[in-house]
Amino acid sequence: MSNNLHLQRFRIHYHKTQPLRYTGTLDIHKIWERTLRRASLPLAYSQGFHPQPRINQALPLPLGLTSQAELMDIWLEEPRPPEQLIEDLRGTLHPGLEVQRAVETALKAPSLQKSVLAAEYCAVLLDKLPDLQERTASLLAAEQLPRQRRKKTYDLRPLIEELAILAPDGSGRQRISMRLSARESATGRADEVIRALNIQPHDTRIERSALHLIPAE
Repeated sequence: MSNNLHLQRFRIHYHKTQPLRYTGTLDIHKIWERTLRRASLPLAYSQGFHPQPRINQALPLPLGLTSQAELMDIWLEEPRPPEQLIEDLRGTLHPGLEVQRAVETALKAPSLQKSVLAAEYCAVLLDKLPDLQERTASLLAAEQLPRQRRKKTYDLRPLIEELAILAPDGSGRQRISMRLSARESATGRADEVIRALNIQPHDTRIERSALHLIPAE
């Protein structure tokens, strides 16, 4: 690895759109590796027997969701202005990736995975539910919402920080917004909230709309 005096860390804000809706986190990482190499960026690599490009994604996005709020950190061995980085990337982007901006970040800042506090989602319902208000109120009134993930039981209720019904979209479809805890040891999943409302996730279109990070010191 190069001397830290020459390293530069960028936080890239990007969208994951419909063409990559069913592409998993590991494949997204590989797509980004290829994209960054095609852009001829001077990537910094990890140390060890199998050096890998230093790429750090934020909270993994569940399969089937799109996002307007993805974050990724990359490290470069040679400094360059963010405007040039964006220009280099936009000429090589895979369909379904849309870069919004790049912000230089302190080298010693915490990793993205350890920085995320909560995530916001918007779910659009494909079929109208006349009792959506009642379902939402009942869920919010519940003291516990036992669920199972990877054969482990957990309580979904404390992971739901906010849940509200939004105004319908331009096509008149109902919408639900939610803010879910996204700490390392307690991460809420939007599809589980949808199931807790007795709605099947395939009857919705869920998009991540924001990530909330620990404030920088």
